Amino acid sequence: MTALSSLIEQKLTALGSILCQSFPETDIHVITQHIQQYQQEKSHPIGRLGYAVAMSEFVEKVLQKQPHLLAQWWEKSPTFAEYEQYSARLNNQLANISDEVAFYKTLRIFRNIEMAKLSFCQSLNLATVEEIFIRLSQLAESLIIAARDWLYRQACEEMGTPLDEQGKAQPLYILGMGKLGGFELNFSSDIDLIFTYPTQGETNIEGSRARKPVDNAKFFTRLGQRLISALDDFTVDGFVYRVDMRLRPFGENGALALSFAAMEQYYQDQGRDWERYAMIKGRILGAQSDDPNITYLEKMLRPFVYRRYIDFSVIQSLREMKGKIEREVRRRGLKENIKLGAGGIREVEFIAQVFQLIRGGREIALQQQSLLHILPKITQLGLITPTQYQHLRESYLFLRRVENSLQAINDQQTQTLPTHDIDQWRLIEACRHFTCLDEQNQQIERHYIIENWQDFHRTLQQMQEKVRAVFNQLIGEETEENREKENQWLDFLEADFDDIAQMLQESDIQPEDINEILNKLGQFKENLHRRVIGNRGREVLAQLMPTVFSLIFKQENYRTLLPRILHLIEKISSRTTYLELLLENPQALRQVIELSAQSQLIADQLAQHPILLDELLNTESLRHPLPFTQYADELQQYLLRLPQDDEEQFINALRQFKQATLLRVAAADILGALPVMKVSDHLTYLAEAIIQSVVNLAWKQVSARFGVPQHLQHGEKNFLVVGYGKLGGIELGYKSDLDLVFLYEAMEGQTVGGKKIIDNNQFYLKLAQKIVSIFSLNTSAGVLYDIDMRLRPSGEAGLLGCSLSAFENYQLNEAWTWEKQALVRARPVFGEASLREKFEAIRQRVLSTPRDGATLRQEVSAMREKMFTHLSHSQDNEFNIKTDRGGITDIEFIAQYLMLAYAPQNPALTRWSDNVRIFESMAKAGIIHQSDATQLKQCYVDLRNNIHHLNLLGKNAVVSNDELITERTFIKQFWDKLFH
Repeated sequence: MTALSSLIEQKLTALGSILCQSFPETDIHVITQHIQQYQQEKSHPIGRLGYAVAMSEFVEKVLQKQPHLLAQWWEKSPTFAEYEQYSARLNNQLANISDEVAFYKTLRIFRNIEMAKLSFCQSLNLATVEEIFIRLSQLAESLIIAARDWLYRQACEEMGTPLDEQGKAQPLYILGMGKLGGFELNFSSDIDLIFTYPTQGETNIEGSRARKPVDNAKFFTRLGQRLISALDDFTVDGFVYRVDMRLRPFGENGALALSFAAMEQYYQDQGRDWERYAMIKGRILGAQSDDPNITYLEKMLRPFVYRRYIDFSVIQSLREMKGKIEREVRRRGLKENIKLGAGGIREVEFIAQVFQLIRGGREIALQQQSLLHILPKITQLGLITPTQYQHLRESYLFLRRVENSLQAINDQQTQTLPTHDIDQWRLIEACRHFTCLDEQNQQIERHYIIENWQDFHRTLQQMQEKVRAVFNQLIGEETEENREKENQWLDFLEADFDDIAQMLQESDIQPEDINEILNKLGQFKENLHRRVIGNRGREVLAQLMPTVFSLIFKQENYRTLLPRILHLIEKISSRTTYLELLLENPQALRQVIELSAQSQLIADQLAQHPILLDELLNTESLRHPLPFTQYADELQQYLLRLPQDDEEQFINALRQFKQATLLRVAAADILGALPVMKVSDHLTYLAEAIIQSVVNLAWKQVSARFGVPQHLQHGEKNFLVVGYGKLGGIELGYKSDLDLVFLYEAMEGQTVGGKKIIDNNQFYLKLAQKIVSIFSLNTSAGVLYDIDMRLRPSGEAGLLGCSLSAFENYQLNEAWTWEKQALVRARPVFGEASLREKFEAIRQRVLSTPRDGATLRQEVSAMREKMFTHLSHSQDNEFNIKTDRGGITDIEFIAQYLMLAYAPQNPALTRWSDNVRIFESMAKAGIIHQSDATQLKQCYVDLRNNIHHLNLLGKNAVVSNDELITERTFIKQFWDKLFH
């Protein structure tokens, strides 16, 4: 490259003259000879030096002012690894400085030299793009903290030491915002700072020059002012950093430094969306991990930034911010700006940060500052595709390479492409190939075909187009699909009764349905007036409702669908974020309509728990639900993404996981992706996964207070949860409760390691109580499961838990026949393998105990008659699928009777707890005919299928008396054959 070659020679000649002037012993002829010989050799120090100063006027200026540094580089090139430990080296230089002039000078010279070194390493590709902006950030942080500490000591000598009420010294904490907070600083960035201190108080003037104390607010305001001057003032040695304090509470009109309490009050009461966005990258500079004030400050700020719920309101807020930026770009003619222009750096930041704001409260992995760390996390969560991730990462690194190379030319904060030929050649040279990290954090060389300015511009444009495509897809302007509204519904919220009637007449609604629909819409509008919606909520609702109505009235069952959707909209009308979710995601809205049209249960769940709307964004997962065997692992991973110190959020998360999974299963059921047996498998394994998490949580809480039984080995609990009924039979439905029994391995002794020692039996009883308490706790996400403990030994009069030996004794010697029937459908759902085996052995012994056949038939038949009398309340024209004769209960009693009657002769029959496999094993043993077993199984599946779908419709398990005649007839005939 001729232009650059000529520039290298010119720069080296000028530096050679400076070298000779500064060191008279230097031979000018030798210098000139070396320049001619090595200027084009990048492997030689002189060639490297020439290339670095040709790429950066700033580096040349630093070397002109620091001849000793020039002499060093002339002989030996700097390497990236040499330049770290900024804090230690800077503090050593400041240690013996006592006057402000020397202090200012030291800061500036240190900054300039270290920046020159980083520019050298950048130009020569001695470090990756990522390493450069991380090191730039570390340098800035070291200068800020060193300056703060030096000035703090001076301020304490002058005004005294600021104290809290307990007499403890108060430090100044500095929040680094923007790219400084994210370790992504540009070469010539401003630094955005916020100053804060722990508490109000006043200074202790003992040992200082002060005559009287000053309050902490005054002390820290003065300290902040001096720190800004130390960094920002321009002297003969330049400046350290341009400081921007406008991100502090109340902006330019706010106090320069606020106490923690004032900060918290501000962000609770007045914090705005753009401040949430800015605070994502907020990081406490110079943080010490053992400082409780830092822990408090971070915990205090987190809820402002990361909401506990899915927060889609930020999409519109960020879109509006982006719109303002674009208008500013047009107004100021900044289309060539690589940061603010279309597809620029800011759009990549918006993409990452919109997901942090939406989901960061529920996904702890998103609660970090670095963009390059966030991108893979949002990819793993399925929020962007791997292709989108690769496009964003590559484009971002290219844009940052351009930005840093551009700013390093003359240490100027610019993101606008140059018009000067030499600067254009500098960018071409910097961007044709450079080092960065790949997805596995391995160094790679990126190469681009860039031979001239047109090539550079084309490559840059390709990168920006990739970013813009992803941005438009995720955050961009509202889609045409969103804007296409049925005209007659556009003014629905402002329309009066007559206007709505006219709208209905212009639609495809049947004339005979108009009055009914009109009344429902009128009632809906009346209900909306009673709710606090807010201006933004009303705007979103006005945009959303036309689309909602057009989708509803395309459905055949619009009469039943309309009240379901109106109920949902009414429930979420005061929570704008959910309205925006539906507005921003037309596919999710269509999914709500489709599923609600077929399921009252889903409509009710969405209305009661709007957070579930988030689950509808991924329609593919609804048609292909997670394998039920993975629920335990999935739940564990889900819980690990939450802050581990927030117990309430942990318990809420269990309920949300259950509701979200139930929604996906119901959707797959409706969409035909799951048969009835698989639906029950999913619901049963979901319950088991939640039981496991609840037991572990209860164990953690109880053992924190009482320790654990002394005999236990590490990781042991010796605690067993047994599922009865539908849980035990792997036959849970959508509305099933959980029949549980708690057992444990009894050992004499006491607990160890807790605040209070208790007897082992008492420990397990407290554990059982805590488990029931967690299940029954009614939080904002609802009750986890209704728990039925009446099948435990002695029923409601018995203890919540008992030992395995006591359980066996009760079952063999005291249990009623109906309790043995219940044991048929019992199986362990939590506990160590050894305890499960012991329970199975007890169950087999009990079920295999010889019993009189006639007595057994009489007792089972009597119990069935008693249940029918007490539970069946059907009308003459109705059939209750569960409780009426010929229904589910008859089939269950048949399976239980067969087990109790024939297991004594064939103990292997006790292996299964579910009805379908019990019938199969009975046929295989020759106890019933294969055709009867097949027919019983089919009847059972058909009846359960009906119940599932009635549940989805929000109805009880009751049908017309003229339905299911074939199934009922066969079941009654088989019952009569067994019991009469």
